[in-house]
Amino acid sequence: MAFPDEVLADDEQVVVHLHPHWKTMVRPGLVFLLVVGALAFAAVALPDESWAHVVLLVLAAFGLIALLVWVLVPFLRWRTTHYVFTTHRVLLRDGILSRHGRDVPLSRINDVSFSHNVLERILGCGTLVVESAGENGQVTLKEIPSVEQVQSTLYQLVEDDHDRRTTDDDGI
Repeated sequence: MAFPDEVLADDEQVVVHLHPHWKTMVRPGLVFLLVVGALAFAAVALPDESWAHVVLLVLAAFGLIALLVWVLVPFLRWRTTHYVFTTHRVLLRDGILSRHGRDVPLSRINDVSFSHNVLERILGCGTLVVESAGENGQVTLKEIPSVEQVQSTLYQLVEDDHDRRTTDDDGI
């Protein structure tokens, strides 16, 4: 899904658009398999009697609630979380029903660092910390895919933005 152009400035371009790493969907995937497997087992194992149909309907209702809470909501949260790096700023957007957003102009970024543990190194993800001047100071982006590459890209964007601003100031 492309990031909507109406939130971008005229001369701004999206360089990187990410969602959290796919590992955030492992637990919901396992819950899905467990619930569907349990319901399938109950459908086969229960005797063919009228009370068993009621039990199966109750189990199916609980299974549906479990799927909504532990599968659908995390999927929607993953799908509606956007980390967007443009030629002018870093945009963060998240929320299913109510939306939250934060923008950090590249010109205000002082430091970009990352961290990842052994499992995250194996899976190719990690945490990106963007330090910026201002009241809020620090933005922590968790579950960033290819975090080292994203950190390098963001650092290059900050340098390019600085060069662009310096050139623009000299030309005036």
